[in-house]
Amino acid sequence: MKLTIALTLGAWFAAGAAWAAEKPAPAPNGIELPAYYKNWRVIGVSERQDKESLRVIVGNDTAVDAARTGNTHPWPEGSILGKIAWKNQTHPNWPAATVPGEFVHAEFMIKDSAKYAKTGGWGFARWLGMEQKPYGQDASFVQECMACHAQVKDNDSVFTHPAPLP
Repeated sequence: MKLTIALTLGAWFAAGAAWAAEKPAPAPNGIELPAYYKNWRVIGVSERQDKESLRVIVGNDTAVDAARTGNTHPWPEGSILGKIAWKNQTHPNWPAATVPGEFVHAEFMIKDSAKYAKTGGWGFARWLGMEQKPYGQDASFVQECMACHAQVKDNDSVFTHPAPLP
């Protein structure tokens, strides 16, 4: 019995250590890759023709609830929006269909008006490729994000249009 408990605890610690070793580094501004974002629900989709990429916009429970109820002007505190992007690829058996190809990046917007007051109430972060390498040389990378998101300032700096559902 003691051996079984010891082996079980050892396996848990080893699994925890392996997960910690594989955890991507935080973005240069200190934001960490949100845990379990791959299990979040879909809020919307988009295609960037200029980048030839497909994107799925996902959210944490706060963001999804806001999107489903139309409570997005502004998005509530604690909302996290994630955008997962892949290069466009033609389906090998259906040439009229565009499907996800190479993984490009996962990027996130975190709504915390006090913490991110200088960037419109949103914290920004991005991880590139399958390696999930943090984007940016230093914390000033967020100025790139803000320059683009300024176009939708009247929409709480969010491009996403939640997909309507019945």
